[in-house]
Amino acid sequence: MRIELDGTLLRMIPESDREKTELNQLWTVIIGCVEEGKRLVPVGEYIPGIKEVAVFNIEKGV
Repeated sequence: MRIELDGTLLRMIPESDREKTELNQLWTVIIGCVEEGKRLVPVGEYIPGIKEVAVFNIEKGV
């Protein structure tokens, strides 16, 4: 998956059929969060070369 950051825009470009499916699933989750007033909150740290997984929790909005 190619990820591009352009100012405040984040683009995620799938490069395989599997990534297209996964991006569609992520899109559905994010849209659900917006509709239900929830937010994605980072958990722990993402450190390239040390911790290769970025983890997020879905929490109720304030």
